[in-house]
Amino acid sequence: MHRDQSSLKTPSAARQPVPPLFLDLNQMLDEFTPLPIRAEFHFDADMPAVITVEFLAERGPSLVWHLGRELLHRGLTAMSGRGDVRMWPALPRERPSSWLLLESQEVEALFEIPAVPLTQWLDATYRIVPAETEMADLNWDGFLRQLLDGPAAPTAE
Repeated sequence: MHRDQSSLKTPSAARQPVPPLFLDLNQMLDEFTPLPIRAEFHFDADMPAVITVEFLAERGPSLVWHLGRELLHRGLTAMSGRGDVRMWPALPRERPSSWLLLESQEVEALFEIPAVPLTQWLDATYRIVPAETEMADLNWDGFLRQLLDGPAAPTAE
């Protein structure tokens, strides 16, 4: 996900904010070794298609990823995503969960995410901005102008 998507933001509306979701995850160091880690999920109604997840390391810097809301939602019940980000439900266990795999040139990490609280939180985001409307108010003209022209140059008048 691109770091600067300011021209893709939807206009602010009178929407109730969704509080961040803090979850205790397991990062799988290998097949049998989970490392507990805390993650903070953020939803911004101005960019409803994107969920920002900050993995809060106990030692060292935290890691921030921008994930598609639809990818997370689908990954709770079926294989979702491809490439750098994939998510799928875990086999039935005592607590329902999904696997989230993040890959880049620098990082490869597999996380087990508890499904119930993530499902409830995502449902709250969809009540604020339904899936069928999340792209309706995007400023496509501004985004394309910025993409094709680069940053706006001052004009002489």
